[in-house]
Amino acid sequence: MTDKQVETSAALKSLIVLSRAQHAVEEEVRKDIQSHGLTPTEFGVLELLYHKGKQPIQHIGKRILLTSGSMTYVIDKLEKKELLQRVRCPKDRRIVYAEITEKGYQQIEQIFPAHEQKIEEIFSVLSPEEKEQFIALLKRVGLSLQ
Repeated sequence: MTDKQVETSAALKSLIVLSRAQHAVEEEVRKDIQSHGLTPTEFGVLELLYHKGKQPIQHIGKRILLTSGSMTYVIDKLEKKELLQRVRCPKDRRIVYAEITEKGYQQIEQIFPAHEQKIEEIFSVLSPEEKEQFIALLKRVGLSLQ
């Protein structure tokens, strides 16, 4: 095998290992979130609003990587569950904010500590130094593609 073939083989193996690890982590996180009666997307929206306050709906989709059609569907579902509400901007009526309700705030406040603990458990196989290195490596790969 040439050096170029070895390098390509390592790159392909990196992609496969990353994909499998991502799938396994996402599956564990999905099960955890669904045990609280939410989809991962619903949880993502609530978690964003919980930590950042009300947000323009179009910004939420960009932050959690959703299309506008999917965003509308998720916002509708969360509104029906009375976990968030739409609020029109008083200065520009074209802008609509999503704002977490008291019920939504209480639910995410109850769920988030256990969710955070689950994430800690998932990544507990890595030392603190390895986690920092892992983050740096993933950032470097992601940023190289922008």
